Amino acid sequence: MAEYLRIATEEAFAPPELIALWRSMLEEGTCDDPGFVSLHGFYLRSTAERPAWVTSRLTDLGERRIADMDAAGIDRQVISLTCPGTQILDRDRGVAMARLANDQLAEACRRHPDRFSGLTAIAPQDPAAAAEEIARGRELGLVGVIVNSHTGGEYLDDRKFWPIFEAAQSADTPIYLHPNTPPRTMIGPMLEAGLDSAIYGFAVETGLHLLRIITAGVFDAFPRLRIVAGHLGEALPFWLYRLDYMHAATVKAGRYPSMKPIRRKPSDYLRSNVWVTSSGMAWAPAIMFCREVLGPDRVMYAMDYPYQYAPDEVAAQDALPVDAAAKKAFFQDIAEQVFGLPAAR
Repeated sequence: MAEYLRIATEEAFAPPELIALWRSMLEEGTCDDPGFVSLHGFYLRSTAERPAWVTSRLTDLGERRIADMDAAGIDRQVISLTCPGTQILDRDRGVAMARLANDQLAEACRRHPDRFSGLTAIAPQDPAAAAEEIARGRELGLVGVIVNSHTGGEYLDDRKFWPIFEAAQSADTPIYLHPNTPPRTMIGPMLEAGLDSAIYGFAVETGLHLLRIITAGVFDAFPRLRIVAGHLGEALPFWLYRLDYMHAATVKAGRYPSMKPIRRKPSDYLRSNVWVTSSGMAWAPAIMFCREVLGPDRVMYAMDYPYQYAPDEVAAQDALPVDAAAKKAFFQDIAEQVFGLPAAR
């Protein structure tokens, strides 16, 4: 028996009402976003076993989810609204759906306080309403904020979205920057090769988003802001040297009006304001590399349920070549600290 709790920190859900709305959008052809049509056109239309299994688990916030957790040895899930969440909707429907999702998730967390914690969904389409929802989410007992990357091809480094960062910093609550399918302007070559989602496109799109946030000076403006990125940082940890070198060279050359000086190197912000999780990346060499270059206190466990429900991956990470204290930190302590979870007795 493990001498630590296994807290999984990137675990997805969707209200039945949102699934129904997405189905309607697909059937009526009212959403022409190619990433959404590709991803959820598959999950909501395919008759194959895997997409049906995933969809059924997304809407469950009760005994079936807990049974899956028990079977895999997961003690607590940090649950968030699956991509693209509200961010594929118009402003008014997005704001309303975020509130509905948060109410449902908060109620599930109240029913299962020892097993579930939740992140606040927002609709970045309305930054002011999103900021208000972050504060309301804290009142509901939710422990962070979920942003499913771009919103209609727009990124949070645009200053119109900065009230979201201000609200998260004020509430002392982390933002989980979760992948989305690439926007129309970049998805074409990936889509034609079948590389648009989790195999590659997610990481490219979300790594870009996080790097835009860093180079735009967001962490200079909001130095206490905390961002969590899944899939071991969407490949950015493996680029640290080149990011620092080429950022400095590009700023010095004055090549792009958008590339302004920031107070520190990009890698410094990744080590001070960003945490990464192992969601979907149960590979010891990569986990150990991120621990080395970011710091062991920056890397924590996640499963990516229900999309990558693989109990053998839990055992693989139980076997990481670290001592007992480091393993406890990876599976439990860091998540408790970052998300403000109740410490285990």
